[in-house]
Amino acid sequence: MRIYFTILSLFISVLTFAQTTISGTVTDAKSQPVPGANVKIVGASAGTSTGFDGKFLLKTQNAFPFTLEVSMMGFGSQTLEVASKEQEIVVVLVEESTSLNEIVVSASRAPERIIESPVTIERMGLKDIKNTTAPSFYEGLENLKDVHFNTSSFNFKSINTRGFATVANSRFMQLVDGMDNSSPALNFVLGNLLGVSDVDVANVEILPGASSALYGANAFNGIMFMNSRSPFTKEGISTYFKYGRTSQNAAGENPFYDFGVRVAKKFTDHFAAKANFTYMEATEWIANDTRSLTDGGVGHDVNQNYDGLNLYGDEVTTFIPNVGQVSRTGYREQDLNDSKIKNAKFDASLHFRPWANSSNNFAKGIEIIGQHKLGFGNTVYQGANRYALKDFYMDQTKFEVKGDNFFVRAYRTAENAGNSYDMRFAAWNINREAKSDVEWFTNYATAFQLSQAYLGSNATQAAAIGRNYADQNILPTTAGFNLLPQFANAPVGQPRLEPGSPEFVKALAKVSSDPSLITGAKFQDNSKIHHADANYNFKNEVKFAEIQVGGSARKYTMDSNGTIFTDTPSEPLKYTEYGAYTQIQKKFLNDRAKFTGSVRYDKSQNFEGNFSPRVSMTYALGAEKKHNFRASYQTGFRNPTTQDQYIGLDLGPFALIGSAKDNLTRYIETRQISTLGQTSYGQPSSVVLTGVDAYTKSYSLKSVQEVAATGDPSKLVVANIGLVKPERVQALELGYRTIIEKLSVDISGYYNTYNDFLSQERVITPYYGFGTPLAAAAIAAGDRRVFQIYTNSDVKVDSYGVGVGVNRKVGKFDVGGSYNYSGFEFDQAADPDFIAGFNTPKHRAKGSFGSEKLFKNFGFNTNVRWNTEYLWESSFVDAVVPENVVFDAQINYSIPFLKSVVKVGGANIAGKDYIQVPGAGMIGRQYYASWTINP
Repeated sequence: MRIYFTILSLFISVLTFAQTTISGTVTDAKSQPVPGANVKIVGASAGTSTGFDGKFLLKTQNAFPFTLEVSMMGFGSQTLEVASKEQEIVVVLVEESTSLNEIVVSASRAPERIIESPVTIERMGLKDIKNTTAPSFYEGLENLKDVHFNTSSFNFKSINTRGFATVANSRFMQLVDGMDNSSPALNFVLGNLLGVSDVDVANVEILPGASSALYGANAFNGIMFMNSRSPFTKEGISTYFKYGRTSQNAAGENPFYDFGVRVAKKFTDHFAAKANFTYMEATEWIANDTRSLTDGGVGHDVNQNYDGLNLYGDEVTTFIPNVGQVSRTGYREQDLNDSKIKNAKFDASLHFRPWANSSNNFAKGIEIIGQHKLGFGNTVYQGANRYALKDFYMDQTKFEVKGDNFFVRAYRTAENAGNSYDMRFAAWNINREAKSDVEWFTNYATAFQLSQAYLGSNATQAAAIGRNYADQNILPTTAGFNLLPQFANAPVGQPRLEPGSPEFVKALAKVSSDPSLITGAKFQDNSKIHHADANYNFKNEVKFAEIQVGGSARKYTMDSNGTIFTDTPSEPLKYTEYGAYTQIQKKFLNDRAKFTGSVRYDKSQNFEGNFSPRVSMTYALGAEKKHNFRASYQTGFRNPTTQDQYIGLDLGPFALIGSAKDNLTRYIETRQISTLGQTSYGQPSSVVLTGVDAYTKSYSLKSVQEVAATGDPSKLVVANIGLVKPERVQALELGYRTIIEKLSVDISGYYNTYNDFLSQERVITPYYGFGTPLAAAAIAAGDRRVFQIYTNSDVKVDSYGVGVGVNRKVGKFDVGGSYNYSGFEFDQAADPDFIAGFNTPKHRAKGSFGSEKLFKNFGFNTNVRWNTEYLWESSFVDAVVPENVVFDAQINYSIPFLKSVVKVGGANIAGKDYIQVPGAGMIGRQYYASWTINP
């Protein structure tokens, strides 16, 4: 034991040998402190950041003299030579009037100024995070040019860049400290539910266009990088507390809370650690859209087949002879969900720099990181149905080794659906807890017909009597005469369960914990992703150009116990993907021109490989190279998602069937044939359907609708469905950036051509008679199944757009604005059943006006967003999203002696409720006050 402590003491002595501490202050030109500035020794790994008062302490083992570099977003960087530890260090940073000189990494996987980037890029740094008008930095991303949000829930916001995006935006990738933040099973990002804390985020970079050449399949329409702060450069305890109120017509006035703490410590030049915890609680934006998805008006009092958008259970419908099409009585979404939103996040990481003080530049920059992140809570997700995500859990574990010119990382992402359930199925099966569908419709038909026969009721009165009897077991009485004697058998089922009653609560708990969608609503998911990637930059070995190589490998494990995919409890589904890329960059013509060329090869286990080349050129004009032109061309691809390939989900009115060949045979369901089919067409009582039937024995939805409209069975057209394959895009982008005195301008335009566009189509499969005249009769008798299948469209789809961003410093004020135009086109006649789902406004405009320091310690900012109306298309509902204008604002006050900032603000101030996702809750107003302590 003594030997052990001796060795440990010697080791610690080595780590702390000859350590020197220097101190200094960083201010702006007006002698105001600059908090959060980065301070590092040039050529060494040692670094720190300034505190709230602009002061810093930096421990180092470097010998004097050495050069110190100080940088901060929004300011020009400064260097100075430090000769001794007694030297008084005061660094004055000069504020820049533009953000185009800020350094980004994501566009080329190498540091470069935004103005020199070969593609469009948006960035949010510490200054922007502090000044955001939104309640959180993540919500503040919506104020960036090229960014559009799709809001499914109060805390579930999906980023859309360049269109073709639903809430489940699998075309957009989000990386947090290098880790893909997507759900393993669903393949899309769950907002910031497993992201970064407001006090730990260092910066955010967004590439709005195709990025497959460097980042692979999912970076198809855009990619976002969220980078956290290193404990080596930012240590101490930071915390924030946020309290506010939400106001929505449906939900009323409700409080929300948001709290976070960050603890970081640099123990030596070799070892540092940090941990973060955040917790948020609020009331959901309640979804209460009552519009009917069937003809006949809103409400069962005027439409006996009423199917309300945010009422569930009324999708169960049947045709009753001499009565008509009738639906069961549904439940509101707020009846099926407590509307309480919670989200907690925790992460911890250990950082090692074993050779921080080595004379070898390669060795001194090496850092080893072990990190674990987890997030859990409640939210609402909208896909084909509305899902209450309850007690969901998702975690990531990473091991990474990185240096000045390389990284190697491996991580695992795992999720657990917890107590999540489908609210539509919950309503169906709560109804069935009271009465079976057969019994309910029998009661309805009997009361309807008897009321007409004995009471002379008209159809509207008869419908009301029928529903009252089927729901409540209550018969009408008129002038002392009642219908009870006409009912030989009294109702067997109990009356409809009233929302909030003990019986209803018990039934909801029962069905939401039952994973069988025949009797319950719970869905299970324990899926995982294992991922590894690496990159090496040969800048130290090759001087004539900058050359990089890299690659990645990934394994998906889909484990839903058969509730989402066609896996089984004993056999999860697995498949792999891998890719490799290389890039070369070369400056020439006196560094005015820069050429970038890259190519990536990706191979998925289920598909042929794809090459994704990219070439770009930038050229700077002017004596100071302030007029920068750029052009890029690349081909990208998108692999079908796990859902596209392996989903097998019976949603009641239709079923989702993935297109992988082995998936088609695994999906099996039994369907009951109608009495008409049995008696008139000689069919058995039931039929077994498989995924093969969906893909090979179906008719197009459009042709079935034409047959219904014309009565001509010859119009039936066989659905020509191919098995799903990767989607490809050719992307051309042109742009111009400039800095003219205090004015910065960024203009971009793009044109994308998509082939083999991944899409979903509804098809109709008759239970019998496929390929014969009997098929039309089967469909007319209701003996048909609706399948939603995954395939590729044969039509070529083009999208295009223009973006303009302008920023200017006017005295103490920062003024900015942006405009985006987005459009697409395709030949609908060539594929009548194709649904594009562009889901993006044609015109968007945003503006900002504020001052970081209007006067001492006081600042403010305002943002306004406007968009035209646009068509939203999804498997849940197709509807128009109206034009809307949203105004956000905040004021903030710094308290230096407390190292604090107090902020008061609001989102959608004084505005009306507005919608971004039809079927989701309308977004109301949000007012907040926050206190952030950030030493």
